[in-house]
Amino acid sequence: MLRPAARLLLIILPLLLGACALLPDRDPLLIDVVGIEPLPGQELEVRMAVKLRVQNPNDTPLDYDGVALRVDVNDRLLASGVSNMSGRIERFDEVLLVVPVSISAFSALRQALGLAHGQALDGLPYTVRGKLSGGVFGTRRFEDSGTFDLRDAAGNRW
Repeated sequence: MLRPAARLLLIILPLLLGACALLPDRDPLLIDVVGIEPLPGQELEVRMAVKLRVQNPNDTPLDYDGVALRVDVNDRLLASGVSNMSGRIERFDEVLLVVPVSISAFSALRQALGLAHGQALDGLPYTVRGKLSGGVFGTRRFEDSGTFDLRDAAGNRW
């Protein structure tokens, strides 16, 4: 004979699994890095404002109340940042988000050592990962990747 708690679990578990089928089927957000600007920093860090164009290809609006961002170059962490900005991306609409990120001196040193070991300055792979926080079921993760070319920057003074 099953105990009352086990019976209750047998009743509730299928209901919860059925409720998962009711969650909306949403397309992933489309994210593009569209700009990077310098910000004032401290002694051992560099700060930048990363501009992201976020497109909502879904037929429901997305409310968010926080953004987290991580930038990897050559599969190594370069920068990370968070913002408590909030807003709404309407259905089939886009917004421009600006997230401040920090690059520690140690992250920059790791990247420089990686380049010193023969990594070419063209075709450096980067990945931007992050999330828009929107509550328990509203958090949306995103990722964008590509390459950039530092050959021109290496010949110029910043």
